[in-house]
Amino acid sequence: MNTSKLKEQLPALLTQVLVVGAIIYVALQLFHNTQANLEARNIASGFGFLSVEGGLPINDSLLPYTPAASYGRAFAMGILNTLFVSALSIVLATVLGVIVGVARVSGNWLVSHLAAVYVEVLRNVPLLLTLFFCYSTLLAFLPSPRMSLVPFGDIFINNRGVYVPRPLFQDGMGWVILALVVAIAASVALVRVSRRMRDETGRGLHSGWMSLGLILGLPAAAYFLTGQPLEFDVPVLSGFNFKGGMVLRPEFSALLIGLVLYTAAFIGENVRSGIQSVDAGQLDAAKALGLSPGPIMRKVILPQTLRVCIPATTNDYTSLIKNSSLAVAIGYPDMVSIGGTIIGQNDQAIEIIGMWMAVYLTINLIVSLVMNWFNAKVQLVER
Repeated sequence: MNTSKLKEQLPALLTQVLVVGAIIYVALQLFHNTQANLEARNIASGFGFLSVEGGLPINDSLLPYTPAASYGRAFAMGILNTLFVSALSIVLATVLGVIVGVARVSGNWLVSHLAAVYVEVLRNVPLLLTLFFCYSTLLAFLPSPRMSLVPFGDIFINNRGVYVPRPLFQDGMGWVILALVVAIAASVALVRVSRRMRDETGRGLHSGWMSLGLILGLPAAAYFLTGQPLEFDVPVLSGFNFKGGMVLRPEFSALLIGLVLYTAAFIGENVRSGIQSVDAGQLDAAKALGLSPGPIMRKVILPQTLRVCIPATTNDYTSLIKNSSLAVAIGYPDMVSIGGTIIGQNDQAIEIIGMWMAVYLTINLIVSLVMNWFNAKVQLVER
């Protein structure tokens, strides 16, 4: 019996062995050819160049940076910029996508058709063109620094960027941050207790307002008790530009706007399909209980759409992170832009490309793991 099974499986096993052998052979050939080409061009392989002074100027960096820093630190600044713009874009695209998705199924003819036009236009125009349009629009319509727009306070908008006050933490600010962390933890515990009470008795606490009071009140109390340990460096016009404060440059703003508008169109369709997948009986039952349209959407329909939306939205999040590499086209110093400059200076293309692939792979795997965990939490479980 075992002999007959082995004979049946032998062709399949031989095929697998041949395929694996062919893959190994091709990989070895590529490795040897690459080594030979590098030696012919006198290019040393390895990652030792990362510790060499880079001399790369980076206008947008979240941490202190000077051109005298090493290539490794310059690349790390690019990774931080990629993470920052991706995280912010994911949050804003999610909010806008939910709004668009709800508008798509609105009973208002104008709202639903405007949302449909937005989705069809943004989904069918290449993202690169959207970025070019956003960037050229920002530069064309914003005034010079001397004619800056002042929406309110010490915020200035011009073609050099958006200048806002920079917060400066003083002694005692750590207590304020600690109070905020404690307030958030207490709010999470409060919501869980309220949910358990509602399941057991049918009545819960006003956890939303109580949590909001904790998150705002406790840090505010710590802020005043520690002597208001927060000051601001206000931007001031000096010559032809502003000095001080923080600046969001046009390249960052154009990239952020383009990524958000483009990805929100896809997320909006996910939300629309999720809403339409909810059984009509759920809506009828909610209306029979006397709920108004707002609570019906927030408490009945949207929670059930998550089971349909999350898998597709996970793909949109990972695509957004990869699409952020188009920042190089408009001059924002993300990981790909800085890595390309490093390649141009020392020809370490293989190492930089490998680092790009490793970073994007790591980020997207983490996002996928988190979203898969969240997806498992919202799925229906048979009792």
